[in-house]
Amino acid sequence: MINELNLKSKEYRVYKSEIGDLYLFDNYVITNFNEGVDLNYANFYEAGLEIRNHFMDKPFGYIANRNNSYSINLHDVTIFNKAFPNLKAYAIVTYNTLTERVFEIENHFFTSNRQAFKNINDAIAWVEEILC
Repeated sequence: MINELNLKSKEYRVYKSEIGDLYLFDNYVITNFNEGVDLNYANFYEAGLEIRNHFMDKPFGYIANRNNSYSINLHDVTIFNKAFPNLKAYAIVTYNTLTERVFEIENHFFTSNRQAFKNINDAIAWVEEILC
């Protein structure tokens, strides 16, 4: 999942769900959703609760590690936007041009500060910079 990242230098907690894994750090979460998942608010609900309980009202960053192909139900994006008002940075790690194009389409629906990256370390650096 996050093989480029040296996790030994950072504390984190892993939350495993049916849709994929969440790596919860102090001020950001990295998600690694399973291949073929159609992500919607209903199947994200438990993961969303975990994120809300972990960060509470504290500003946080979200890093979507898109090494697997999955979709986001764009009809639910307004619910996602309202559910996480303390989300300050949303980074996406892309591994191919299709994922980059999907990111461009999704940008029309999400309201958070979003940026695409080619590797996870750059995504983390950007999120940490935004949160400073």
